[in-house]
Amino acid sequence: MIEKIVEFQEVKICTEHIGNEGDPAILLMMGATASMLWWDEEFCERLAEKGYFVIRYDNRDVGKSTTYPRGIPPYTLEDMVHDAIGILDDYNIQQVHLVGMSLGGLLAQMAALMYEDRVASLTLYATGPFGPSDPDIPPMDERVLDFQAKATEVNWDDEEAVAAYLAEGAAMQSGSGHVFNKERGMNLAKAEFRRANNYISMFNHAGLQGGENLYGRVNEIQQPVLLIHGTEDPIWNYRHTQVLLEELKQAELLTLEGTGHELHRNDWDAIIDAIDQHVLKNA
Repeated sequence: MIEKIVEFQEVKICTEHIGNEGDPAILLMMGATASMLWWDEEFCERLAEKGYFVIRYDNRDVGKSTTYPRGIPPYTLEDMVHDAIGILDDYNIQQVHLVGMSLGGLLAQMAALMYEDRVASLTLYATGPFGPSDPDIPPMDERVLDFQAKATEVNWDDEEAVAAYLAEGAAMQSGSGHVFNKERGMNLAKAEFRRANNYISMFNHAGLQGGENLYGRVNEIQQPVLLIHGTEDPIWNYRHTQVLLEELKQAELLTLEGTGHELHRNDWDAIIDAIDQHVLKNA
């Protein structure tokens, strides 16, 4: 993949791309605290082989993009949406197919409302509605919250300690339908640690605010939407998909049985094929 630093309004966003520039563009939007590396390079390659120009990128405060001192971030959710559109402008892409995971899925929903003419379709992976959901849906699993609380005990300057902590978290978020590859998880965490401008700044995502004028307007999204969700997601409960299906005008669902909050290699074929069919219908 080819790296490209996109600069605008004193912000630097690190991107990587693969594929032919003339093919339909897919922008991969990752979730909170995670860099672009969690969109595995081989996953991107296989998606590009379907005939797409694929871009992945680091959000602010992760990876090689602009970072800020630890605390409340001096930017909003809307700013992160503007970042995505800034990438498109730099690449001279007029319309894009957004694929967002977790927080990336919320940003994709916001982008569909803020930049309707730039977004051709959405794929929302392991996420929920940017707005109210069913109050009876279970919240984030207590195990996840307990694990996050342990972050204060980690030496964030120690690569091995950081990798072990992140791999433990990834294992906890995995579903029973897959075997978690600890070695691969450790290697990915170490690679992310080594390339980060300021690794600890990722925690700024916990203080993200904004989007109030867009909150609860999911039913206004006009673009066709593909939902992909695991039945054992401990962060965004699978039942959020039913809320999205009711709210969205054009939506279909791919259910991943036994999958957690993860982009597991064993699901890649199903995920890539579904995205391919979705984009083909809406290119």
